[in-house]
Amino acid sequence: MHNTNSRRISRAFLNRVSRAKSSLRMILQNGPLVSVANASLSTLSRNGLRWNLTPDQIKRRADKLIQRTKQIYDSVGLLDLDKVSFENTLKALADAKMEYTVSRHVLDFPQYVSPCSQVRSASAEADKKLSEFDVEMSMRNDVFQRLLALQKQLKDLKPEAERLLGRLIKLGRRNGLHLPKNVQEEVKSTSKLISKLCIDYNKNLNEDNTFLLFSEDELDGMAESYVHGLERTEDGLYKVTLKYPHYFPLMKRCCVPETRQKMEAAFHSRCKEVNTAILEQLISLRAKVAKLLGFSTHADYVLEMNMAKNSVNVARFLDDFYTKLKSVGEQERQYIQKLKKAEAEWLGHEFDGQIHAWDLLYYMNQVERVKFSVNMDKLIEYFSLEVVTEGLLGIYQELLGLTFERVKDAHVWHDSVSLYSVLDAASGEEIGQFYLDLHPREGKYGHAACFSLQPGCLGSDGERRLPVAAMVANFTKPTSSWPSLLQHHEVKTFFHEFGHVMHEICSRTDFAEFSGMLVETDFVEVPSQVLENWVWEKEPLRRMSRHYKDGSTIPDSLLESLIASRVANTGLMNLRQVVLSKVDQSLHTKCKANTAEEFAQHSKDILGIPASPGTNMTASFSHLAGGYDGQYYSYLWSEVYAMDIFFSRFKKEGIMNPKVGMEYRKAILEAGGSVDGADMLKEFLGREPCQTAFFKCKGLTELESAGN
Repeated sequence: MHNTNSRRISRAFLNRVSRAKSSLRMILQNGPLVSVANASLSTLSRNGLRWNLTPDQIKRRADKLIQRTKQIYDSVGLLDLDKVSFENTLKALADAKMEYTVSRHVLDFPQYVSPCSQVRSASAEADKKLSEFDVEMSMRNDVFQRLLALQKQLKDLKPEAERLLGRLIKLGRRNGLHLPKNVQEEVKSTSKLISKLCIDYNKNLNEDNTFLLFSEDELDGMAESYVHGLERTEDGLYKVTLKYPHYFPLMKRCCVPETRQKMEAAFHSRCKEVNTAILEQLISLRAKVAKLLGFSTHADYVLEMNMAKNSVNVARFLDDFYTKLKSVGEQERQYIQKLKKAEAEWLGHEFDGQIHAWDLLYYMNQVERVKFSVNMDKLIEYFSLEVVTEGLLGIYQELLGLTFERVKDAHVWHDSVSLYSVLDAASGEEIGQFYLDLHPREGKYGHAACFSLQPGCLGSDGERRLPVAAMVANFTKPTSSWPSLLQHHEVKTFFHEFGHVMHEICSRTDFAEFSGMLVETDFVEVPSQVLENWVWEKEPLRRMSRHYKDGSTIPDSLLESLIASRVANTGLMNLRQVVLSKVDQSLHTKCKANTAEEFAQHSKDILGIPASPGTNMTASFSHLAGGYDGQYYSYLWSEVYAMDIFFSRFKKEGIMNPKVGMEYRKAILEAGGSVDGADMLKEFLGREPCQTAFFKCKGLTELESAGN
């Protein structure tokens, strides 16, 4: 279940940047922004990113970035309406956006990964200041009028340039630049407050260091490798944090209900007081802005830019899924109740006839063990992080026609971070770079995500800029006696997030506005979800597994039981996604809401499992403050397309077929957001997409094909 919450929240700043039209043309005579002092010269010269800025340097750079950006916008805004041209208006803004994006990420990314709390705080403050400035620039009516004038004059733009001009004008209208001045000012001030609150919400989660203490008996059922990885207090108690490598294994394996209950209550009470207040304020503010801009709800406002288009279509999509999954979910609940009753009788406990929130992951894991004979203790021994990484990188290289080379003495933000250069295998051309930051540490972003750091588009000189991305995750740290061993769902997370990385790196758009993951939000998960399928196939699993002690091959029996278990709990897992999607839609189709009650009601009605009293899952549901507000349905929506792509092309023509892989790279990854998602799908599939593959791979009865 953790995968529902561990998706890329990197959209937190990607969406803010993509929605803001603010941008910067670098003034070269002021000197380069990047200094090579105390850093790797080779790395900095290749990707231009610096990660050793002090808090004061971050603050000063943010101020200078704002100052120079304003000069560029002022120059565009002062043009005579009859003197606007592609060069002095659209290209000027596009070039500036590219430079601004890079400069900004050097300032706002450290809040998620820096080991220094002062740097993280300075980065968050810079993000707030820059986000406010983004709003200011997005509300520049003078620039908007020049874009309108340009649209009337230009008739022979290239398709991507025409798409950019149309997008900027549409965004201007979505910011209310066609409305009276007083309405514009209200939209501006409210949007600034929304941006600040989102940053505060996520900062609270990143800085949360809650942990619980348990005795060895209270951790009964946990694997030896798990217990060995825990810190111990002087009196012999084990310190269990709420970070993913601690929380999810415990919830799946610990056979002491009281321990699971304490952990689940703590996990879904993270930042409860402060973030509940923030989220409920966000809901009201978002509804206010939507009404000012002429939309009935915030959901309808954000969905206008997506494939789904409006909340009615999303509701229909989710209701259809619920109808198809309801009976399957009920059968799975009944089976889990039988498991719980049998365990209670065996242990001499009283069976209460209920499935509680702290029971769900545990008994879903039991289903895999009992019904599908998956030996998780044995399985994890074959998935050391080192071997998984080696296999994963090899698979991606072979499939997409790439070569990865680790950069020596790379300039990074922490000594556990590695940097890789990506080459096109056929030409040898360097096409991008990516960082891997895979272990938890204090103050670090707590989920798994891909962060775009530098767009892969054309610069002002017409030369292609090097796209750079970072994968940030929280896999178990190795110790002196134990390697970092991954559970299978963590291997899946690795493949998912690295799919986002490849989307960023392979992108070859003209403009930063469309680079990499800057596609419709309900299409952005497609490339990453496609690649999740490789962790359910025998050949890829063999390539990324070896026993951590003797290097032996994973036995066929283990592989076969794992692959068969793909359909385990499929009803409940997908109903959980329906719950979260419906909670999100419900919150963002109202003017105000009690967030704890909304989640509790939907969980009970759809999943059949009540929320634990006193908790509020939405206070740590970071998607709601990270760019997925009104859009969480995107995970299910995208997965339909991802399954269609995999089963219709890769499974049919060969999962390691380089020809199909290259077609996929060209049609889906390189296009970025320069083409509508629906058009990309039709080009790669050769037809309209359908839902058949999704339900078939979930082990459900094949349903009549139906597009979205």
